[in-house]
Amino acid sequence: MKKEIKEQTEEKKDPAPAAAREEERAPSHRGRRVAVIVGASSGIGRETALKLQAKSYTVFNLSRTPFKGERVHSLTADAAQEGELERAIGEIGEEAGGIDLLVYSAGFSMAAPLEHAKSGDYRYLFEVNYFGAIEAIRAAAPYLKKRAGRAVLVGSMGGDFPIPYDGFYSSSKAALCMLAREADIELRPQGVRVCALLPGGTSTDFTYSRRVYDPAESKGYTSSVKKASAALANMEQGGMAPSLVADSILKLAAKRNPPTVTAAGGKNMLLRYAGKLLPERFTDWLVRKKFNQS
Repeated sequence: MKKEIKEQTEEKKDPAPAAAREEERAPSHRGRRVAVIVGASSGIGRETALKLQAKSYTVFNLSRTPFKGERVHSLTADAAQEGELERAIGEIGEEAGGIDLLVYSAGFSMAAPLEHAKSGDYRYLFEVNYFGAIEAIRAAAPYLKKRAGRAVLVGSMGGDFPIPYDGFYSSSKAALCMLAREADIELRPQGVRVCALLPGGTSTDFTYSRRVYDPAESKGYTSSVKKASAALANMEQGGMAPSLVADSILKLAAKRNPPTVTAAGGKNMLLRYAGKLLPERFTDWLVRKKFNQS
């Protein structure tokens, strides 16, 4: 919450000796690992927060909507607004003295034809899905180095396979995978590992928050957009439980030498492997069939 952030900032200006201020803050975090989750107010992020808290982590949620419950500390921060994640993560890192785990689970999806998509919509999507992740990693890096920490970016199988009429989402998740690989190369020598975890369809409320263009917006693509978004919704709601994806995040974060990019669940791992072996022409044909596109 912004009020909470302001109060913490004012506390740092306290003229009391630094040692005294440290003595006041230390008991809440001393001896406990610290996790920061961007987007823990719902879905995969929320399940991850609960599991980490159960493992005695001190967990901080950064999102526009506060975490419901007292077991996780919430700070209001919008991933689409430049500087908000940097400020909040910096305050957590300074207060805790370091960060053990960063999980980036913020996301936005839109079903819209490329030809008629509004720039404000797809630019917002990239701010949340991709540029927010860059800001989070940059802000957390100094504090992850202190603990030889881990960063896990929640991507999507949609980053490997196109999703008809949700191409901006697929593109942002593909970019997230490359970001994880690049960040891991740069931070690995300093003890920090960065990974991307790719869930497939997952049964969360994310399905119902998707921005689906109406007939007036999608124009001649209305029928195709409806078919594709309905197929995607069915795939998600019939897919993995978010708790299972959260389990994969915790396992990945605990590995001494984690893969830089991996799928969540054996089925998705197999699908990802097959996608690398099969010709793109064939996999694109399968995607069209799966999403009821002629």
